[in-house]
Amino acid sequence: MKGIEGSEPRYEPTPCPSGLKPCLQAFGVDQFDQKNEEERKAKSSFFNWWYFGLAGGVTISILVLSYIQDNVSWSLGFGIPCFLMVLGLLLFLTGARTYRYSIKKDQRSPFVRIGRVFVASVKNWKISPTTREEVAQGDLPYQQGSYQFKFLNKALVLPRGSEESGKACSINDVEEAKAVLRLFPIWFTCLGYGIVSAQPSTFFTKQATTLDRSIGPSFHMTAASLQVSRALTVLILIPIYDLIFVPIASSITRKPSGITMLHRIGTGIFLFIITMVFAALVELKRLKTAEQYHLLDMPKATLPIRAWWLVPQFIFFGISDLFTSVGMQEFFCDQFPNESRSVGVSLCSMITGLGNLLSSFLISVIGKVTSGDGGDDGWFSDNLNGAHLDYFYCLLAGLTTLELVVFLFFAKSYIYIYIYIYIY
Repeated sequence: MKGIEGSEPRYEPTPCPSGLKPCLQAFGVDQFDQKNEEERKAKSSFFNWWYFGLAGGVTISILVLSYIQDNVSWSLGFGIPCFLMVLGLLLFLTGARTYRYSIKKDQRSPFVRIGRVFVASVKNWKISPTTREEVAQGDLPYQQGSYQFKFLNKALVLPRGSEESGKACSINDVEEAKAVLRLFPIWFTCLGYGIVSAQPSTFFTKQATTLDRSIGPSFHMTAASLQVSRALTVLILIPIYDLIFVPIASSITRKPSGITMLHRIGTGIFLFIITMVFAALVELKRLKTAEQYHLLDMPKATLPIRAWWLVPQFIFFGISDLFTSVGMQEFFCDQFPNESRSVGVSLCSMITGLGNLLSSFLISVIGKVTSGDGGDDGWFSDNLNGAHLDYFYCLLAGLTTLELVVFLFFAKSYIYIYIYIYIY
């Protein structure tokens, strides 16, 4: 029986939002009324089932399309996704009359509004709103957001003698600017997630090429096909999370989504620490097996250890994605001003893109430092049996732990943006 393995390993894409246009998720969120409690709850479920669809697409791609491309025809392998894209477009167009559209006339772009706040704050840097008459829009309402980034409140101030109130920014504008500013520390701390998420499609897959991937006497799976366990984990757990965990947690916390978005992200980051520790232990076992069978200098040899040893770390990644990846998508989409939600989703996608770049940079630097002047391979080598990926995974576990500490510091003081910003 012929296997699905090609001459070289294929590095399949993992389910992540960076491959999609951010406007799609933003448009989906626009279909829910933020002022309706039931629809706000349904909006949180939307992100779960959105990611469920992504995982389903990846599963089909790895299990079905890779087999068709290797054993039937590359033309058919590309033709099927093309047909599905056309079918998806037609389904999208059939619902055009039922979609909700948010059209606001005579309103400035959110970028203009937020930009004016920062410009006005700089111009009024030396001015203090000591009296009510100096504030164009009156006193700030009693809300927590008003007590963060107080320097932006200066955008509400008009110079003495000014009679043109239009030059001052509104309270909504200032609160929007504060909301965006609060996001960036969270975004920065999530970059560690992007670095760790780059590993399954690179080093994890390369490790699999050295292991026994046979199923039966003559069937061999590709190294990249192990990634399907990550997607399958998402497919299995999202219904459990959305239909069982959320209602139970909601009855305890009184929150529509069960737990807050930042709690969800933080839980996922913690699970990534466990994932990398487990990956380091598996790699240590792989290296000891290579040493035991005297295969350290034979990079093309198949080690007498089953590839199934790598499956648990892919499963852990799927569980972590369920919390961190979905949580980040909802968080950055929900916490950006209504008219610029696609920018928030773009920031989430940038975490994955920049994480991959930072991972490559980190590997390059570590490779040069650990190789030394004696020509040693250091931690990374084309011959994985002589490398030390276990050290690298331990390093990533340590960096992720540091990321979690910093994330908790900023998350503790984070103030969510609520509907009041848009109805005052």
